[in-house]
Amino acid sequence: MAEKFGDLIYTPEEASGEAVSKVETHTPKIEAPDKVTAGEPFKVTIKVGPHPNTVQHSIRYIEVFFKEDGRVFNPITMAKIEMTPEYAEPDVTLTLTLKKSGVLYAVEYCNLHGLWESRKQITVE
Repeated sequence: MAEKFGDLIYTPEEASGEAVSKVETHTPKIEAPDKVTAGEPFKVTIKVGPHPNTVQHSIRYIEVFFKEDGRVFNPITMAKIEMTPEYAEPDVTLTLTLKKSGVLYAVEYCNLHGLWESRKQITVE
């Protein structure tokens, strides 16, 4: 049986073998408040690296999703940022607005080392 797509995404907790050496340079780092006010915009920064930025080896995109508490169908796609090697760095800041608490996910794609995920719980008051 084929693997589920989610099983192909690396996380720091489940990395094994050669992937363990890539955790620090490939796991997206999410900088966001732990608590926000419902309906009020707030900043989220997502960084990857230090990481090479060449045509041969680079971060090509970062996707941001939100799993909203109590929502029947999740996740909500918040953003997808595509990056051109040598010109765009994997360091992005977004302005988001939430109505309910949940988990923010960042997934990045390295053209050599695949998909990497991180997550952050955000409480909405």
